[in-house]
Order: sequence, then C-alpha cells, then structure tokens
Amino acid sequence: MSYTTLVLLGAGSSSRFESNVKKQWLYSGEYPLWLQVAKNFEATGYFEKIIVVSSAQEIAYMRYFAEYTFVTGGDTRQASLTHALQEVTTPYVMVSDIARCCIPSDMITRILEAKEKAACIVPVLPVNDTLYMENEPIDREKVKVIQTPQLSHTQTLKRALDTQTLFTDESSAVRALGEHVAFVEGSALAHKLTRIEDLEKLPCIQAPDAVTLTGYGIDIHPFEAGKEMKLCGVSIDVDYGFKAHSDGDVAIHALIDALLGAAGMGDIGELYPDTDDVYAGADSLILLEDTLKRIRAFGFDIVNVDMTILAQTPRVLPYKQQMRQTIAHTLQLSPNRVNIKATTAEKLGFVGRKEGVTVHAVANLRYFNWKNHIMEKRT
Repeated sequence: MSYTTLVLLGAGSSSRFESNVKKQWLYSGEYPLWLQVAKNFEATGYFEKIIVVSSAQEIAYMRYFAEYTFVTGGDTRQASLTHALQEVTTPYVMVSDIARCCIPSDMITRILEAKEKAACIVPVLPVNDTLYMENEPIDREKVKVIQTPQLSHTQTLKRALDTQTLFTDESSAVRALGEHVAFVEGSALAHKLTRIEDLEKLPCIQAPDAVTLTGYGIDIHPFEAGKEMKLCGVSIDVDYGFKAHSDGDVAIHALIDALLGAAGMGDIGELYPDTDDVYAGADSLILLEDTLKRIRAFGFDIVNVDMTILAQTPRVLPYKQQMRQTIAHTLQLSPNRVNIKATTAEKLGFVGRKEGVTVHAVANLRYFNWKNHIMEKRT
C-alpha cells in the first residue's frame, strides 16, 4: 500500500490554448485527455484515491465518465489544490497537472521511491541552453527545470499552503516553510500541454476515434393565445405562440436535446431548468448558441442536424428556408447540413386538433480532430 492520494489539477480556463476546445477535453482515441491521464496514473496501482479538480460545469459531465473523487477548483492553482487537500487523508499526496499528460510510469516510480528523503519530492530536468537574467549570463548548472507530479507530506503541504502568498507549485510552498525539497530525475516526455502546437511533442496522445455520435430529441408545447410564435428562431405570422417558461421554441428545444444526447450531456432541463427565473422568456436561439459553446468546449464538432415539425397549424412551408438558414447560422454549419421537414398529424391527436406542436430532432457529432486543426493552422 502506497498511502498516497493523487490530485489531478485541471480547473484552468485553457486561455493560451487558442481553441474552442478546452485542452482537458481533447480526445485521444476514445477518451478525453483528463480521463486518459487519470487512467494512466490509476494503472500504476500506486494510489489509494484519485481526486480530479475542475470547474463545477465540467465535473457534472465528468461524473458520467468515471467514479473518481471530483472537487470544484478555485480561482488559482493554489486555491484549487487547497480545496482538494480537504479530501486527502493519506500521509502522502502526489499532485500533477492534467496538462502534463504523458508522464512515464518509471518517473512516477522514482518520485514515490524517494518519498522518505524530504518533505517534497520534485522531478527536474537540466538546462541545456545558455541562460541570461537581466542581460547577464547565469550558470546553467545551478538552474533546474521543475516538473510535476510532485510528492509531498500531506500535513506539511497543508501548512505550506495556509498563507496569502501565492506559489506556482508545491515545492515552492514547502521550501518557503523551511522544509527540505529533494530532486529526482524528470522526463522530457512529461512536457506540459500549453498551446495546441505542444500536441506534436506528446507521443502518448492519439488522434481521436473516427466515430459518429447520434442524439435524438423531442419536445411538445401547447398553444397560448396572444403570444409571439417562434419556430427555429423564426417569427411565425399567427396570433398565438407556445405556452412555456422560455419563448417556447419547441423546435430549438428538441434540437438542444438532440445535441446534448449525442454528447451524453443530459438534457435541456438540466442545463436550462424551467424553475430558474433566469430563463423566463429566454430567447431559445441564445440557449442554442450556449449549447454550441458547451458542445465545442467539451471536444465535439457538429456533423449535421435533422428536424421534423409535426403541426396541423401553423403552416410551416413558407418559413422552412429561413428556418434552415437561421439554424445553420447559429450552429456555424453549412445550410446543407441542416434539414427541416414538416408534416401534419392528419387531424389526429392534440396536434391534429390544433392544440400544439411536436418536433423531433436528430443530431450527429464527431470528436474535434485536433490533428487536422494543427495542419490547417500551418497552411
């Protein structure tokens, strides 16, 4: 038994990554990057517990992938780690960044085997280039490149972080406390993913699987007199609309559910609940834009969408082309990838009685292909 907990930090915003996709949600084969990293650590068998730190929104989705302990991060790396340490009960804690995603197992072993040598064990690399500080050369033999993961005595690290001073890593905090820090050999493979070009320096990350993920959505709304009707974001020229908490755009609601279904992200009621006053009278096109942002941030591209509007009234045909254009523009798709069909209910059921409208939607997603993105940036 190692008596060690692993903390994986991934609550950052990926602001330097220059992509719609958060780097922890890039897909490597069938797994998002954060999960591949966690599984690689788990496979060593060294850890009693694995804690993943991320944003609340991401954690809600992460729980569908694995049963690790998830902790909501803070505004800084140090705050995130402090939150995670509240869940650590083992004598030792190893802390790593999800962005350092190709850490070899022998490096982890070296760190753990040195755990009794100091309060904090740190992997390092030598500096091979000439270094200057304030226009003067410095002795590179006295300089080290610090990496993660770092292993600390849990109680020592908790004391070290109980301060208003911000530290960039665990070793700095422990050293400031006056405790000893020991160094072990790091690895060039443990390169940190900061910008999208760094992916080419990380051989453990594969191209995403070439799969198509399909989602289905359906929504139903009754009519309400004296309310504006919106379908697919288009105003329909009738004197009634839909009874709903938001603007009641039944077509967009079905489409959002289809998109979320393909991504395995739950349903529209979880993201935009009708019990929340924020969404009272909400423009469904804005909700669709937000859904697109979420879908992309979590590593997906939309392939195409298809909707069937089941309505005895209003008459949809005059608006179909505008609907297609509106949805395509909102989803940033070519119009040929948005299909909208309409049919009546042959006067059957509540639709046939002209009491409301039903819409069925299908959406197909694929994983964002970061390899293609890198090639496009070069050309």
